[in-house]
Amino acid sequence: MQTFPTSPLDVFGSLLRSRDLVWALVKRELGSRYKGSILGVAWSFLVPFLLLGIYTIVFSGIFKSRWGENTAESTTDFAVILFAGLMTFNFFAECINRAPSIIVSHSNLVKKVIFPLEILVWVTIASALVTTMISLLVLLVVQAILTSTLPWTLVLFPVVLAPLILMTLGFVWFLSSLSVFVRDVAQVTGLITTSLLFLSAVFFPATALSEEYRWLVLLNPLATVIEWSRGVLVFGTPPSITAVFITLTCGFVIAYLGFVWFQKSRKGFADVL
Repeated sequence: MQTFPTSPLDVFGSLLRSRDLVWALVKRELGSRYKGSILGVAWSFLVPFLLLGIYTIVFSGIFKSRWGENTAESTTDFAVILFAGLMTFNFFAECINRAPSIIVSHSNLVKKVIFPLEILVWVTIASALVTTMISLLVLLVVQAILTSTLPWTLVLFPVVLAPLILMTLGFVWFLSSLSVFVRDVAQVTGLITTSLLFLSAVFFPATALSEEYRWLVLLNPLATVIEWSRGVLVFGTPPSITAVFITLTCGFVIAYLGFVWFQKSRKGFADVL
């Protein structure tokens, strides 16, 4: 029976060995999203602009929402802060929601021994990252127009996002594999991401919660990364180096465990599909 590599180095080894194939698949996937549409790839930029405008009108214009207790915020501040958090959350949610269909929708590749199935997860992650980078560009343009300045800490955003990328990798490897054997996973992931949207301090700062419940959010690594994202992109506050290192280590452990699960369970894919 064929065995598949499961060493820690192989978490990234498959990406490095097949980087050209991964990039080709990413371009094909991104192209297929807007194939046949009139505006094409322009939708990637237009949608974030429209969403930011909607957030501004609804939360700042209608509900008069304020972030924390700062009453000096402009009508657009809350929308920008909210958009920064949602941008980070949407990267995670997009990957998790697509995880159950990654292997199932590529059943024709399962029986091809020479095809590295594990890179399909990298394709999903990379595609979501491209969308996130476009949203980031929109956020920075809007901030520059509104405030005429950008915080220097925005260069730390890749560092802040790295732990989330690793954690998401692990979860997607696990869920994409599990869904081959348990098709109900597709129904559960949507419920999980919707619940996490309200449990990850996306619409409010973690400090808005009472001490009795704040620990529930602080123990959520997704909420931590979202707080860091808002800090470096909007408030100009860098995260703790120690905290980032600990979260990065935990992220790699999750990625590795998910990778091992995927490699061990993929032997049964062909029998099920």
